Amino acid sequence: MHYLHFDKEQLVNLEYSLYREILRSNRAGSYLSTTLNGCNTRKYHGLLVCPIKNFGGEKHVLLSSLDETIIQNEAEFNLGIHRFKGGTYEPKGHKYIKNVEFGIIPKITYRVGGVVLTKERLLVEKEEQILIKYTLEEAKSPTSLRLKPFLAFRNIHQLSKANMSANTKYKKVEKGIKTKLYEGFPELYMQTSNDSDFIAVPDWYYDIEYLKELQRGYDFLEDLFVPGYFEFSLKKGESVVFSAGLSEANPVSLKQKFTREMKKRRGKETFTSALENAAHQFVMHGKNTADIIAGFPWYDSITRQTFVSLPGLYLAFNDSTLCEKILDSYLKYFNDGFFPDQINATKLTYNSADASLWFIWVIQQYFKKKNNPDDIWNLYGDAIKRILEAYKNSTLEYVGLNKDGLVYANKKDTALTWMDSYVQGNPVVQRAGLTVEVNALWFNAICFALDLADMVGDEEFISEWKHMVKSVGQSFLKTFWSEGHGYLADVVKGKQADWSVRPNMVLAVAMDYSPLSKEQQKQVLSVAKRKLLTNRGLRSLSPDHLRYKGLITGSPDERESVIHMGAVYPWLLQFFVEAYLKIHKRGGLPFVKQIIESFEEEMTEHCIGNIPEMYDGNPPHVGKGAISQAWSIAGVSYAANLIQNYKE
Repeated sequence: MHYLHFDKEQLVNLEYSLYREILRSNRAGSYLSTTLNGCNTRKYHGLLVCPIKNFGGEKHVLLSSLDETIIQNEAEFNLGIHRFKGGTYEPKGHKYIKNVEFGIIPKITYRVGGVVLTKERLLVEKEEQILIKYTLEEAKSPTSLRLKPFLAFRNIHQLSKANMSANTKYKKVEKGIKTKLYEGFPELYMQTSNDSDFIAVPDWYYDIEYLKELQRGYDFLEDLFVPGYFEFSLKKGESVVFSAGLSEANPVSLKQKFTREMKKRRGKETFTSALENAAHQFVMHGKNTADIIAGFPWYDSITRQTFVSLPGLYLAFNDSTLCEKILDSYLKYFNDGFFPDQINATKLTYNSADASLWFIWVIQQYFKKKNNPDDIWNLYGDAIKRILEAYKNSTLEYVGLNKDGLVYANKKDTALTWMDSYVQGNPVVQRAGLTVEVNALWFNAICFALDLADMVGDEEFISEWKHMVKSVGQSFLKTFWSEGHGYLADVVKGKQADWSVRPNMVLAVAMDYSPLSKEQQKQVLSVAKRKLLTNRGLRSLSPDHLRYKGLITGSPDERESVIHMGAVYPWLLQFFVEAYLKIHKRGGLPFVKQIIESFEEEMTEHCIGNIPEMYDGNPPHVGKGAISQAWSIAGVSYAANLIQNYKE
């Protein structure tokens, strides 16, 4: 039995199977996502969701779902499942699911009387094409299979409605059809590897209800168009492959293509291999570029999150060329030492106080793997110098150094750190002024750059920057440390310090270069462990704070207002684990190992084999936000690797 496996008892229980999701990507921006039983519960769900060039590269749901019907002795057994307005499920094909197992790819087994049918789905790597393989494992009499495609042709953030503008016509292609509902969209080709009949029965299916959107306070009813259905006979032991894609396929080669794609996939037999598998889905390969998608299903790339994620994901990639390709892709958008918030945005904005410092941190982690200072300095030395100079002599009026050499960041109505939630256009936690993690990154960046420069003999750089280490370190302690509190202030603006206990101070301990003494590091970590640590990550605010919110519930604005007021973030675990082992050495291994291993059960709780964006601050810490987040996977992967390869 595979590590990730679900039996009939779990699958027929809608309270169980509707809340567990499947996600796969093609590593070029497209994805497929649905629930364990195949009933879409989000507007973001679909079997083929692709970025469309004509629409600015935004993702669109083309093929929403595909209903299968087994036909035997003139009796029909529909394996599909949809939820309609009012919570009615029709058909109820989930009752025929025998089991689902996640080996190399998810494999669903259906049993209808003496008929056993398996279904395997995959996205073709770097192509906008889904292949679905059906195999008739058992059958005692002649059997046919009917496939009914449900089409959406709309942006992932919207919902489609029946209308007179839709082009409901289709054209025949080899062993299939092509169609597009609206102008501007590409043609969708749907074909089968075996001979099949396409019977045109154009019809709208009204008021399909998306449970998750209903619960999240968004519009939740959609009309989907069905052009007709494919039908073909199957013999025992025979397989057929259904293809849906943006270019015409060669039906004769579909089975071989499915096999080739299968061979590229990694298994998920263990917790570690499941993490590695999840890590690869965030890579988005371009023609001469590579990027990291921040999370599925609704995020694109986010610069800060790409940099924070990259070291943890790199452990799964184990591919220095890919890592450099991603970094080089971002350097193309480098502007006076700063990176845009999102490199794929239509209009570039520069509202991050720390993204450039995270870039240096990435280089620092990369150096640990490469251990070749000359190569690193040749590749990225110029960028490191430009970043440090940019903060020192900032061209951005809202980011720069104060008289003590610390980084300040303040822009009206704008959140400049990772705590960047907004309600009605206003930041929930603006954190204007001197922020603790930005200055921890700043101190670390200076020290790392100087050490690297010393290894390669860049005396000019050393002469210019060496005095900053002592002055910045002393200013950091003077500004953020309090013996009375025994931990670090989160933000200081003027003479006003915010002593809210937040996880940002942990970064000052975790960095390779810290201005804190060992005793101060120990005190900071002790407070974080006592007030912020959970088995799913660090809380964004201590529960004893008056503004703490332990549950992420309510309307979109209500949820947005609390996600940095107590929500738990897994990505912060890598810094807690690094800091904890730094202080407690080998004696700390059992404690942090227990935390990371607890995620093994989490891999079957929300999106199978993945880790969500955040969790409720209160137990039992239910997953919230995006169903799979790059820096969540990266943080746990990074921490697991630290533990496995720990050396004092």
